[in-house]
Amino acid sequence: MNNKILNKEVQHFLSSNQDEVASAIALKKSPFDKVSSMDLAQQIEGKQRCQKKLPLWSNTPGIYFPPRLHIEQSSSESTASYKSTLIGDGPLLDMTGGFGVDTYYFSKVASLVIHCERSRELSSIARHNLKTLGASEVVFEIQDSIDYLKQTDLAFDTIYADPSRRVNTQKVFMLKDTEPDIISNLSLILSKCRRLIIKTSPLYDISLGLKELSNVEQIHVLSVQNDCKELLWVISQKSDAGCRMYASALNNCEIQTVQLNPLLEKQQPAPELSEPLSYIYEPDVALMKTGCFKQIAIQYKLLKLHTSTHLYTSDQQLAQFTGRIFTNKKTMSYKLFCKLKKHGKFNVISRNFPFTVAQLRLRHKIQEGGTAYLIFCKDNSDNHVVIEAERLK
Repeated sequence: MNNKILNKEVQHFLSSNQDEVASAIALKKSPFDKVSSMDLAQQIEGKQRCQKKLPLWSNTPGIYFPPRLHIEQSSSESTASYKSTLIGDGPLLDMTGGFGVDTYYFSKVASLVIHCERSRELSSIARHNLKTLGASEVVFEIQDSIDYLKQTDLAFDTIYADPSRRVNTQKVFMLKDTEPDIISNLSLILSKCRRLIIKTSPLYDISLGLKELSNVEQIHVLSVQNDCKELLWVISQKSDAGCRMYASALNNCEIQTVQLNPLLEKQQPAPELSEPLSYIYEPDVALMKTGCFKQIAIQYKLLKLHTSTHLYTSDQQLAQFTGRIFTNKKTMSYKLFCKLKKHGKFNVISRNFPFTVAQLRLRHKIQEGGTAYLIFCKDNSDNHVVIEAERLK
C-alpha cells in the first residue's frame, strides 16, 4: 500500500480526474515523484468500478482502491448488507477478509469482528478503508485463517468464509478444492463457533453442496437485479430442523424472499399444466437456481406451461410474484410465426426451445429493443409456440 496516494495533492488529482480513462492515465507521466502513473490509474479504475457495486466506497473521500481482481471478488454492498442479517451480535471471524466489504457490514451488528487476511497489502488497505468509513471494533490479523483458528482461544458466534475459487491461477469448482480448505477443516471451524456461513459461486451446484457439506440449516440464493450473485450456506454443529432454502431477490432497496425446501421438491406432485393464459410469469433467477419448480407453482398457485418450460401462467394477475410478469397479447404456433415476414423491435426470451435468443434474432431478423416481448417456448401440448407479450411494471 503506497501511503503517498493518500496525500492531499494526490487525492485532489484523483478527484479531478475520476472520469478519465484509467488506461490513458497509466500512459501519461505521473506529476508526483513517489506515486507512479500505474498507481494513479489503479485508483481511478477502482473508483469507477465501485460506482454501482460499492457506491459508499466510491463516494467516500480518502478510500484506497486495490487492484481490479480484489474489487471483482468482493461482495456488493447489497449482498454484504443481506449477510449481516444472518449473524448474531456476538464475536465474528471473517476468515477471508479481503477488501473488507463484508467485514464492514458485519461490524454494524457483531460486537467484535476479526478480519483475517494473508496478504499484508490487502489487510492494510482494508484497515485504512474501514477506519475511513467509521467502522469500529474490528481487529486485523495478517495470517492464514486456519492457522489462526488452531491457535486462538476465542469462541465465535459466527464464522464467515468466502473461499477463493482460483487456486494457483486455475479455477476450481468443488468446495473441497478452494482456499482455505473448508471441507477438510470443517470440524475445527465448527468447534470454534455457533454458526458457519460459507459464500460460494452462483454456479455451484446446490445438490453437490448438500453432499459436500453436513448440518446445512439454510441455503440463501441471492440475486441482484435478476442476476444471480451468491449462494450462502448456513451450517451449525447440529441441525435437527432440516434444510430451509431462501430465494432472495435484491432490487434497489427492496428484498423479496421466498422460502422453499429442496429436500421436499421430489415429493411434490407435478404442477397442473395449462395453455398460455392472460398472464405469464418468469421467476427471478434466484428462484430458478433453487430448482424447486414444483414448489414455485404451489406457493404462488400458478399453472405451468410445460413440465420443462419453467414459465407459469394464470388468468388473474398475481402482483406479489418474485420475477417478471407479462400480459399475454397473442399466442401463435411457431409454424405460423415463421410464415410472418416482417417483425418490429422486440425483446426475446427463449425457454425450452430449440434455438437460443441469438439464433432466433438472426433466423427471423428480429431487431433488438422496444417494450414488447416475444417468448419462444414449448406449451402444455408439447408444441413450440410464440407468445407476444408486454411486461407489467
